Order: sequence, then C-alpha cells, then structure tokens
Amino acid sequence: MKPFAIAALAATALTLTACEKNLGAGQPLNVVAGYIQMGATPDSPAAGYFTVQGGPRDVELVAVTADLAQRVEMHESVKENGVVTMKPLAAAVVPAKGKLEFKPGGKHLMIWHINGAAVRAGKLPMAFVFTDNDNERILFDLPIKPAPNASADGMAGMDHGAMDMSGGKTGTDAAKK
Repeated sequence: MKPFAIAALAATALTLTACEKNLGAGQPLNVVAGYIQMGATPDSPAAGYFTVQGGPRDVELVAVTADLAQRVEMHESVKENGVVTMKPLAAAVVPAKGKLEFKPGGKHLMIWHINGAAVRAGKLPMAFVFTDNDNERILFDLPIKPAPNASADGMAGMDHGAMDMSGGKTGTDAAKK
C-alpha cells in the first residue's frame, strides 16, 4: 500500500474514534453569541449580553469572569409591584438542548472598569463557569460596542416614548413658548 493511502486510512480511523466518543451525546454546551455595551460614562458599568446553547444535560452558569475588568456580576431585571429593579443573580439554568439568553431587559452582566487595551481591541476575553459539568469553563471573546452617543443635553439614548416634553403645554401653546 502506498504511504499516502496508509496515512489517509490512519487519519480516518482517528476521526471515527473521536466521533465515537461523542456519538449520541448531542451538541456540546457552548457560548454562541454576545456583545458588551459600554456605559454612558467611564465610571458607569458596561452591560454584557450573550446566548449559551445547552448541551446534552442541564447545567448552571454560576459565574462569568474577565481578567481585563475590575468586576463582573450577573444580574436580572425584575418587575415587582409595577417597578423594575435589578437583582444579583447567583446562577442561571442552561437547559439541555435549549438556550440561556442574557439580553436587554432581562438577565445581563454588569461589568466595571474594562481595561483600556481591551476596549481599544474591541473585545473582552471572558470565562463562563458552569456547574454540573465538571466546573467547565468556556472562553469566549465578547465584542465591545461603544456607549450610545449622548447629545449636548445628555438625553440622547433615553427612551422618552410618549413623554410630554412641552412642560405641560400642548399644540400651539407649546409652539409659542
């Protein structure tokens, strides 16, 4: 047999052996997307959002760390008695073959004082720590988006919705002001 054919057979055998180990295990636990939104001022925390795709069994995300940030905390926005508040989150379940989303208005990261080198590079290397999975850590670089532009009056980026900005006057009265 020619050397090339022997090498090809050996490579195929190794590939099949590796596949056999994961046969039937399904797709692996993985961080698949995300980003960081910088805060409006250098002293305000950035917010982190991401999606974790579940593996073959339920696990819990128990921490997210970043060597190039002073502090990272998991939080959740919750509505109680008509008021939205933010609460620390000790863990979040990643369902088997499902997904966990950290997104605006729900679960999210608060990230304080990201190193300037990471901001200039446009990404923050992060470690996602899971239990019930041999304390597996998944490394994932979250892209960094700049803070929303603030206008001269500092109110850009705020959602004013149907807010009355006329000082209580409407129609032509507001126009005369």
